Amino acid sequence: MYKNLRWKLIVIGLVTALGLYAFIPPGQKLRLGLDLKGGVHMVLTVQTDDALKLETETSVEQLKAQLKEKNIPVNGKADSLTQFTIDGVPQSGDQQFRALADSLVGASFDREQVSAGTYTFRMKPNVEKTRRTEAVSQAILTIEKRVNELGVSEPVVAPYGTSGNQIIVQLPGQRDIARAKSIIGKTALLELKLVEAGPAPDQTSLLASRNGVVPEDMEVIQGATSAGDPTAAYYLVRKTAAITGRDLRNAKQTLDEVNLPAVAFTLNNEGVAKFSRVTSANVGRQLAIVLDNRIQSAPRIDGPIPSAEARITGRFTLQEANDLALVLRSGALPASLTTEETREVGPSLGADSIRAGVTASVIGLVLVTMFMLLYYRLAGINALVSIVLNLVILLGFMAYLGAVMTLPGIAGFVLTIGMGVDSNVLIFERIREELATNKGARQAVAAGFDRVFWTIVDTHVSSLIAAAFLFQFGTGPIRGFATTLFFGLLANVFTAVFVSRTMFEFILSRKPAGATQLSI
Repeated sequence: MYKNLRWKLIVIGLVTALGLYAFIPPGQKLRLGLDLKGGVHMVLTVQTDDALKLETETSVEQLKAQLKEKNIPVNGKADSLTQFTIDGVPQSGDQQFRALADSLVGASFDREQVSAGTYTFRMKPNVEKTRRTEAVSQAILTIEKRVNELGVSEPVVAPYGTSGNQIIVQLPGQRDIARAKSIIGKTALLELKLVEAGPAPDQTSLLASRNGVVPEDMEVIQGATSAGDPTAAYYLVRKTAAITGRDLRNAKQTLDEVNLPAVAFTLNNEGVAKFSRVTSANVGRQLAIVLDNRIQSAPRIDGPIPSAEARITGRFTLQEANDLALVLRSGALPASLTTEETREVGPSLGADSIRAGVTASVIGLVLVTMFMLLYYRLAGINALVSIVLNLVILLGFMAYLGAVMTLPGIAGFVLTIGMGVDSNVLIFERIREELATNKGARQAVAAGFDRVFWTIVDTHVSSLIAAAFLFQFGTGPIRGFATTLFFGLLANVFTAVFVSRTMFEFILSRKPAGATQLSI
């Protein structure tokens, strides 16, 4: 018997058993992509102008607030997405203003003096480009967190197209398009702002004591409405938020004092410090909880609150409270999204794709088997076993690593069958050449495998590199094909070189030592 033949057979048996265990039953252990399982496909556009507008408006408000603390009252407003103007700077405070402006916004804005006491700030071109790119990248990360919280298996969230501001989102198995769009597209910008006046039934009565004019450092925000109560009060609040969603650590669905759905959130260390300072300095005032520019509630501050926990109450259903907690945990989107394309892939279409793919694979395997048996006779059985085991190992890899099976992935299966046949043809033809030199069967098999080994390794390594590049730079369908191809190539090296050779050795171990006949 060949040396170590028993251990080789044991290894093959163990690999086969592990492969079968990993993917059986396939309905439970193999993950299917959107094209096979059905689900939601969306193309979204990130409104990057929103990110620039927010950067400009935040900068002007922060600069004004800091100047006010230094007793340098000024006027200021955003002129465009990337420009704002500060005027009314007194000559006595001009030097201090310049120093403060450089430290606060100098890294992002170029300053230009228009006239005495008036300055224009323009966003730097490289900063503008960076902010747009960051808005798309942050939107992708936020959407990924949200769809993962939805429990979608192997979603696809990736850049799309050449415009640089579009995202493709694929959610396999998701059926509720309306809910998916709501959760993915919700900005979820949480702010806690001090209330200066309100609630009032309309803006006229709200601003009556201020001659109908909204102060420059304040804004009017409407309260949230509901189906049961379509009316909403108006509040006059500070523009600058005391606490924002960036200060959040976690959020979860809970119940309020009357057992209605609410959302509890906890703050990080910096947020706790801010919250404590704000509540200590404003006892008796209202603090509005603003979500996406709508006031959900405006509780009164009864005393300093050093705690890290707070709660959002409102007219929520249980599902709405859960979804709100989900999007708050995921973070706010840096810019709003518009939906360019939405479609639902039905499960019946996915089932048809699976049937067509399986049929194609089976037909390919049958035709290959017929060819190998007719051309290589009994050695064709060796090739068939090698190819079948290749597919078993490939499916086991896919299931164990949680890789997604897609329609292009099924094409990768068919290609794997072809690669397996190609490897066996190389080996068999080399063995035939060795037999033609009147070598014994054992010597011919050994020489054939030894001499073709590096050829197989070279071809597979080059294909593995191509598959790796396809996976790295391709989108969903391309990555599905690359994944199957990659694992198929790894399995093929093992089956073509190790399994096929072991089977030849097992058959020859049954023959006399000097046998020269080999059915090939």
